[in-house]
Amino acid sequence: MHEGFRPPQQARSRASLEKVLAAAEHVLAHRGHEEFTIGAVAEQAGLSVGAIYRRFDGKDQLLFAVKDQLLSRLETSVGEALRDSAPGARAVVGAFTRALADTFADHDRIFSELLDGQRADGRERGLQALAAIQRAFAEAAGDSRAVRMTARTILGACVHRAATCRYWPDDLDWTTWAAETTEMALAYLASAK
Repeated sequence: MHEGFRPPQQARSRASLEKVLAAAEHVLAHRGHEEFTIGAVAEQAGLSVGAIYRRFDGKDQLLFAVKDQLLSRLETSVGEALRDSAPGARAVVGAFTRALADTFADHDRIFSELLDGQRADGRERGLQALAAIQRAFAEAAGDSRAVRMTARTILGACVHRAATCRYWPDDLDWTTWAAETTEMALAYLASAK
């Protein structure tokens, strides 16, 4: 995971960790990065501040753990969607954009908060996840320069939207964004042949 994090060894400790991470997500979503403190997370989780410090060295390590968990969910949801998609460009691109949109919609506020306050190590984890997601898409869609460009464009648009939609709203829900992005990507892929 990350330096400054002590992984759980027992089932009860893993359950406690999940409780802390869920509380951390809640605090980020409802209070934002500025009010994200170990104390606020401990209060939300119903634990002592010391219980959280036994697991994490501080706020930065806890934020990294939340980001790592969300990125893992994103990688998993995209991988599953691509594995389950029907063959053909329309199905693969649609599954890809919907999986991204669904994950970002479920954690809309949290992704923007994590993008606002990320440090270099968190940025590196994010880039690793984006690269893995792009590889999965390229494998499913038939690797080519146009497919890789499509993946980077969709991923870039998704991350940009998550980072800026609070300040620069586009008046779309994530489902509509996914549908319109799919059509744009398919038009590009058709023109790149």
